Amino acid sequence: MIMRILGEGQYEIADAHLGRLNELDAALQSAVDADDETAFATALSALLDAVRSLGTPLPDATITPSELVLPDADTSLTQLRVLLSDEGLIPG
Repeated sequence: MIMRILGEGQYEIADAHLGRLNELDAALQSAVDADDETAFATALSALLDAVRSLGTPLPDATITPSELVLPDADTSLTQLRVLLSDEGLIPG
């Protein structure tokens, strides 16, 4: 799966890592649902860090569609609430 972090770049994520990313996405969804700014910041940071560490960065010159777009680290809880679906940011 190709994931993009806005303002940063794309990462190729192996299917084997999607379970872990879904766990982090669920924590993010819970923080948003609870309107907990501190938990939200921690959960978003953890999700983005996991994508960076588990994924393989694609070269900037590579042009390929992203299957999933994640917000950047500066996204506010209010902004993210608009982006979330019932399944969070990462479907599944």
